[in-house]
Amino acid sequence: MKPVSLKMPQHLAREISEVARRRGVSRSALIREALEAFLRAEKSVPPVSALSRAIDLAGAFSGPEDLSANPDYLRGFGQ
Repeated sequence: MKPVSLKMPQHLAREISEVARRRGVSRSALIREALEAFLRAEKSVPPVSALSRAIDLAGAFSGPEDLSANPDYLRGFGQ
């Protein structure tokens, strides 16, 4: 295995040591297990799109329905 070094707050190090001792495993084994569980959970979360982040804004503003379909609104854009 590849060794990894990290820093953590004292209270977290204490909690990890206590749980590892209670479960009868090493701190390294406990941390590996926790990281594997975290990474499995991360993979199950669907990616977030820009649309899903802004969906609550749909219809929140007044104005033309679709600016991209009206040449009057596009005149001079990007100049």
